[in-house]
Amino acid sequence: MFRRRKTRKAPGPDGVSPSCLKVCADQLAPTFARIFNRSLELCEVPSCFKSSTIVPVAKKAAITGLNDYRPVALTSVVMKSFERLVLNHLKEVTGPLLDPLQFAYRANRSVDDAVNMGLHYILHHLITPETYARILFVVFSLYTNDFSSGDSPVKLLKYADDTTLIGLIQDGDETAYRQEVERLVHWCSQNHLELNPLKTVEMRVDFRRDPSPLLPLTIRSNTMLSTDTFKFLGTTISWDLKWTGHIDSVRKKAQQRLYFLRQLKKFNLPRELLKTFYTAIIQSVLCTSITVWFGSASKQDKHRLQRTIRTAGKIIGINIPSIQDFYLSRTRKRARNISTDPSHPGCNLFELLPSGRRYRARYAKTSRHRDSFFPQAVALMNSHHS
Repeated sequence: MFRRRKTRKAPGPDGVSPSCLKVCADQLAPTFARIFNRSLELCEVPSCFKSSTIVPVAKKAAITGLNDYRPVALTSVVMKSFERLVLNHLKEVTGPLLDPLQFAYRANRSVDDAVNMGLHYILHHLITPETYARILFVVFSLYTNDFSSGDSPVKLLKYADDTTLIGLIQDGDETAYRQEVERLVHWCSQNHLELNPLKTVEMRVDFRRDPSPLLPLTIRSNTMLSTDTFKFLGTTISWDLKWTGHIDSVRKKAQQRLYFLRQLKKFNLPRELLKTFYTAIIQSVLCTSITVWFGSASKQDKHRLQRTIRTAGKIIGINIPSIQDFYLSRTRKRARNISTDPSHPGCNLFELLPSGRRYRARYAKTSRHRDSFFPQAVALMNSHHS
């Protein structure tokens, strides 16, 4: 376990670094094994393992108050190794008890999966006439695994402490959605959680030709703020499910980092190091959650992103694979992982035909649905089998 520690990670308050544990694993493992076993026998954790250093990290550029910081706890690396050993046993017991729509800290789950499942529920629902969706983005400070949606027209997505309630509404009947919101509020009061009305917002996705005005959502006498865009797990989603706003933000960050690439080029840094810098600092920004938004992006937005990549290639002096290639490879990889994981909520969307060689194509009436992750992923899997 000590040999697996990432040496670049920061040490905890005890000052024991991951590199120390990794280099001295053979000498330290027997001693700590006795400490760990004794801790389990006594059902007590040594107090020196419990302390942590809290580092405030800004959530956004403009800080207006303490709530704009995210507390990051630096804990003992030794304790992390102990926790990892115990976790392997706990997973066997708790795995079947976890909500399938809780995507955090689970094998083969990611923020991309959470967003893609949410978009799939919405886009599949909007195929039917006279439908729309209302999305409530809730903020908690605790995990909410034991609260799950009990009504099929309402989906509750969770990623650690981020909770999103999606109401799939037809013919203007919002009864199930509003009842689920009330049930959530009641659950909060029972579990000593308080919703923050300043950070709980609602977004409506409505493509009807003549939509009637919607009644605002009220929680404990507070009218929820309605927004046209929201940054959901790192991806900016807009009410029309278009991605120009998100891509503008991504491209702006990448363009700013091109400046540093040019500066490194001026200092005659070797090409391999320039390529490493590009991969870690620029490509990582361009391709974050690419399976969520790239397939549905406009041609113009795709060309803009590709121009940024070509510029980076000219600075380094190499040909960099296109962003389309990154999208295809990552989509295929996610599709393979989801299709072979029966516990994944998206696994049933990869349904094999009787031949057992190809997957049943997902019905998509609109282009925005057809270009979303799951229909694209099934198509790519089938093209691979052809």
